[in-house]
Amino acid sequence: MKLFVQLFHRLDQSTNVNQKREALVWYFSEASDIDRLWTIGLLSNKRPKRIATIALLKEWATEITNIPVWLFEESQHVVGDLVETITLLLPMPKKENEESLSFWINYIKNLENLEEEQKKEKIIAAWQCLQPTERLLFNKLLVGGFRIGISQKLMVEALAQYTGIKGNLIAHRLTGSWIPDNITFEKLILTESPLENSSSPYPFHLASALEGGIQDLGAVSEWSAERKWDGIRGQIIVRQDELFVWSRGEELLTDKLPEYHPLADLLPNGTVIDGAILPFKNGQPLNYNELHTRLGRKNITKKAMDKTPIIFMAYDLLEWQGEDIRLRPFRERRHLLQQMLSTYPTQGILVLSEDIPFDDWGQLVEERALSRKYRSQGLMLKRWNSSYSSGRQRGDWWKWKADALTINAVMIYAQRGNEGGTNLYSNFTMGVWDGDLLMPFTKVSGLTEKEASEISAWVSRNTRERFGPVRSVEPVHVFEIAFDGIRSSSRHKSGVVLRSPRIIRWCKDQSAREANTLNDLKAFLELY
Repeated sequence: MKLFVQLFHRLDQSTNVNQKREALVWYFSEASDIDRLWTIGLLSNKRPKRIATIALLKEWATEITNIPVWLFEESQHVVGDLVETITLLLPMPKKENEESLSFWINYIKNLENLEEEQKKEKIIAAWQCLQPTERLLFNKLLVGGFRIGISQKLMVEALAQYTGIKGNLIAHRLTGSWIPDNITFEKLILTESPLENSSSPYPFHLASALEGGIQDLGAVSEWSAERKWDGIRGQIIVRQDELFVWSRGEELLTDKLPEYHPLADLLPNGTVIDGAILPFKNGQPLNYNELHTRLGRKNITKKAMDKTPIIFMAYDLLEWQGEDIRLRPFRERRHLLQQMLSTYPTQGILVLSEDIPFDDWGQLVEERALSRKYRSQGLMLKRWNSSYSSGRQRGDWWKWKADALTINAVMIYAQRGNEGGTNLYSNFTMGVWDGDLLMPFTKVSGLTEKEASEISAWVSRNTRERFGPVRSVEPVHVFEIAFDGIRSSSRHKSGVVLRSPRIIRWCKDQSAREANTLNDLKAFLELY
């Protein structure tokens, strides 16, 4: 457990992706096979079942510490997290613990069928021999709330670096219904699967953001245009009668997209299509957040599929009849893609991203202005004679995003961040006017280090209340907030949630009363 605690500290105390990857590589090189396996399981959301509620842990903790409930609640108010509050208020352990991570996970699993009093006895016994951070992790596992800010992609990269096995092969091996109880580290990670080489995607060709005027691109006849759809870039692969769906982030998503599974029978072997994994219903795209929610589900039910159906918006054909055709001109690949989709009906699972006809650049300016009408992010411009290369190649593919939406809002809460290696206030909750009250509606960042330093000094002098790391401040400062999308939300008090909100300007020339209203914000919903 001590080794896992060191990993937790290194991951928790760094925001640098390279440092987090190095920490994981270090841990995989030091841990036992069974602890490596359980760590992979925990980071892949394969946690033990919840054994106790937070309410029970709170009851038992106040009982053995003799702390009154009001004091516990005040402590929680300062700390912010209930599990961490329990951990901090428990007395220091009476003895040392040298057991491993896998020991404590099995300890927790063995509590499942015990009566409440037996669970209480066992949990208190564990508290009495676990150090504070060990106890924190133990408690989070008990209540099923264990999370570390590590993406699947980062873990795959660390495993690839540690083992010397390619990342896409590691990603393939981590798919499926395995759990640490029914497999070994060697079988899961080190053993080659007969299908994994067939599943390998091609490196993605990435577009650059358009800079300068569109007229600088030259002759109109050299270019194609299509909508930039707000989904997840991916590749669909059919080889050896098997289907594989990869995201651009090298995540194998086949199991999460059961509506795509018929493509294994509908498409010929030796087919690779580039496109977007897109939520789509009643002939139009859904909000990106719905895709994120759908893919985040552990179990994909028919109800979830009916609520958020997902299509594949096809952009390009990379392999046809087993031949790599990436070096052929885009015009030819596109023609083959159209032929394939007309020859092999795909039951609406695959949808061709249509060309936008245009005779001059002015027409595309008008089309870009209509992006939100089509629920797209803007336009994609591709040179007709371009090959499909690897990575970001400037000059052949451009993304021309629609202008961001903006609104002026008042800062009402501030929280420290780690910008520039300092401990400045740089994360803020913003509000808009709802009558005479400020309604919080989003959290943002985006100040320069100089601005963050200035606002931090002001926050220190103008704090109203403290809520753990959060400070309530005088509603004085107005900021212009940009965002790429908006949708209704019954989960938020404001009734809306924004896509990619960020600060673009500190409006020092405006008073708080000049900021926008909640009605102004909700008016943007009509664009969607």
